[in-house]
Amino acid sequence: MAASLLEPPFSATHSLFTNSHLSYKPQTSKPTTIHFIPLLRSPPPTTPIRLCAAGEPVDPPPTPPSSLPDTSDEYNGALERNRDRRKAVRVAWEKLVRWSRSWRSKAKTDVLERTNKVVVLGGGSFGTAMAAHVADRKAELEVNMLVRDPEVCQSINESHFNCKYFPAHKLPENVIATTDAKAALQGADFCFHAVPVQFSASFLEGIADFVDPGLPFISLSKGLELNTFRMMSQIIPRALRNPRQPYVVLSGPSFALELMKKLPTAMVVASKDKKMADAVQQLLASRSMRINTSSDVTGVEIAGALKNVLAIAAGIVEGLNLGNNSMAALVAQGCSEIRWLATKMGAKSTTLTGLSGTGDIMLTCFVNLSRNRTVGVRLGSGEKLDDILSSMNQVAEGVSTAGAVIALAQKYKVKMPVLTAVARIVDNELTPTKAVFELMNLPQVEEV
Repeated sequence: MAASLLEPPFSATHSLFTNSHLSYKPQTSKPTTIHFIPLLRSPPPTTPIRLCAAGEPVDPPPTPPSSLPDTSDEYNGALERNRDRRKAVRVAWEKLVRWSRSWRSKAKTDVLERTNKVVVLGGGSFGTAMAAHVADRKAELEVNMLVRDPEVCQSINESHFNCKYFPAHKLPENVIATTDAKAALQGADFCFHAVPVQFSASFLEGIADFVDPGLPFISLSKGLELNTFRMMSQIIPRALRNPRQPYVVLSGPSFALELMKKLPTAMVVASKDKKMADAVQQLLASRSMRINTSSDVTGVEIAGALKNVLAIAAGIVEGLNLGNNSMAALVAQGCSEIRWLATKMGAKSTTLTGLSGTGDIMLTCFVNLSRNRTVGVRLGSGEKLDDILSSMNQVAEGVSTAGAVIALAQKYKVKMPVLTAVARIVDNELTPTKAVFELMNLPQVEEV
């Protein structure tokens, strides 16, 4: 092709390229005006172009239709179906809104109206957040926080801040702190228990003389007591020496920081006494908090305790950088193990798939605000458990609960490989890396 460019009429020796053509001549006439005339494209062929292999017979082109098919009926039908769909969605939403308004108009508020005093036992993050939430429900309501740290007590009463846990979030002025158990409990209508599980028995035994036998206890603590394997529904009545002490457990996906920010939250109150569960629902339900009720106390408590152990396992996977596939597989396996044990202990499977089960598990396993997950991340990164716990100002219940869970699994004859591995790691008898290797080499079985 390069050679062809040198052939006539493009050759440099061609007669068109003479010296006279290349010499400069002064311009003696007006410059010629050059007009550019755009090329007119011919209309595209009506017959489609067909590519054929060599020797392939070519069929004559089909006769073009005299006119395009009438699609107006099909188009109008599609529009009509779309309008019907949008109308159905709108009607469904309007029905939901009307039902919600009707329910709210009939919702009872007499419990909140006749409640004058609420006490919160414990000055930690969740107890503080719950005190703030209840205090916001009614300005005339007195909310007493029983705390053990004089500095925290002074900070709440003088500046309305919990200097230890929420130094940037102001508490309502009707929240009052005290270190006097008798003063805090006197005349209380409801009591929120926010003391860590492992310290609850001894703490309650020390204040039992000031507790009214009919005072409803609402447990915010999650876990199992080490060595005894008791849940809070068993610890509270025994420590107070009153088997008939009204008891409610509150659980669900809820971080204290987000409660303080009044972000939308949904939780569950469970009690064997339906009227008591309904009363606590009235006390707590607000524009930013949904409260469902349940009678499955065992299911709510077991799910709340075991999810902390599973969160440590999830954190270990994160700390080891094992990826999303591993995380999903581990949490799915852990959920199955929790369900196996809880149902053996009498829990309802529906409870374990609700807010206090799956909801709380997802929050605790996947979000960095989780204390138990943080412990797992640091374990997976190579830190020692003692160093981790000594650097934390809050209790990670999953650490002490792990051993109790395994004892319960043996009692009820349930295999729990993931949660057992966590207990072994916590006891410093297995490294996180070795635990992962052992779990991956377990027999591959049919999923039921």
